[in-house]
Amino acid sequence: MKQHLRNIYRLGIKELSGLYRDKLMLILIIYSFSLGIYISAKAAPESISNAALAVVDEDHSALSQRLTDAFLPPMFSKVRYIPLDQVDPGMDKGEYTFVLVIPPDFQKDLLAGHDPALQLNVDATRMSQAFTGAGYIRQIADLEAGRFLAGDDSIVPAANLVMRNRFNPNLTRAWFSSVVQLINNISLLAVILTGAALIRERENGTLEHLMVLPLTPMEIMLSKVWSMALVVLTAGSASLIFMIQGVLKMPVEGSRLLFMLGMIFNLFAVTSLGIFLSCIAKNLPQLGILLILVLMPMDMLSGGMTPQESMPEAVRFIMQAAPATHFVSLSQAILYRGAGIEVVWKQFLALALIGGILFYFSLWRFKKSIAS
Repeated sequence: MKQHLRNIYRLGIKELSGLYRDKLMLILIIYSFSLGIYISAKAAPESISNAALAVVDEDHSALSQRLTDAFLPPMFSKVRYIPLDQVDPGMDKGEYTFVLVIPPDFQKDLLAGHDPALQLNVDATRMSQAFTGAGYIRQIADLEAGRFLAGDDSIVPAANLVMRNRFNPNLTRAWFSSVVQLINNISLLAVILTGAALIRERENGTLEHLMVLPLTPMEIMLSKVWSMALVVLTAGSASLIFMIQGVLKMPVEGSRLLFMLGMIFNLFAVTSLGIFLSCIAKNLPQLGILLILVLMPMDMLSGGMTPQESMPEAVRFIMQAAPATHFVSLSQAILYRGAGIEVVWKQFLALALIGGILFYFSLWRFKKSIAS
């Protein structure tokens, strides 16, 4: 038993040494858990920010001025007044994302009960702001017009809706997207590193050298699993502490140690999956294609991008067999809601079961590929 453990340890050190000499792979790891997390958190906010808005005011009334003054930073940049003939040229040049046209006699027609219309021109090529921004502008215009008709700044609604946002009071999207990106990168890098390590052994001919030594397929496979899992565990933990908590200022409600334990269970499953895929693929390009076919649907349907409750029942049932589904669930429960082991033990059990099954089939496939 001691000899088996010694072999697994030394083979794992060999894998770590080989990874250290692979500078391109090291750059990929560092980027994925640092700049990649930051870009994902900051690149495409759901709420609009500094949207370019221009107003064509043909009414010049108290109401039109009130509407214009309602579009404030940081959602909108400083409103620019333009004549009507500058709408198309300005939008063609990309100077404005939104142009609001207030027609003549707008206030007079509204007070007369004629239900006048405002025209909103939207540059829909700016997808990150077009749809959401149009909704904000409509809400602001309706609210200000209603307040103007009421004669004061208060409208008593039929029902008073009091919203209390839990776990993310300011609805900061970066807190959510950074954790989702971290979860996706953990699974992606674990599969890539493990699969690439085995394929490199095969392409370089060193796998045959290992097989003539007094080593078993189990020892070879376990060495790749623990070494690559250790790399991803270290990088993922550092990214959580220094990037997500440090740079992005996201508070972690639960235990970081419990999250790292969940990461270990997930890494056991996904590294086994990486071994299985590398036994099917004959080279690195084929492994890349398999990763697209396997990891992309798994990430999209795991509950990170869209809640599981919003998916069809059949999809939810099938995705219970994917380790990413349970890892996303336990990660969000621990990091966002401060859940303990008494809450997430089912996800831990599911990851252990899925990991054991994947490891068994990966070992079977690995032995078969060696024999052939």
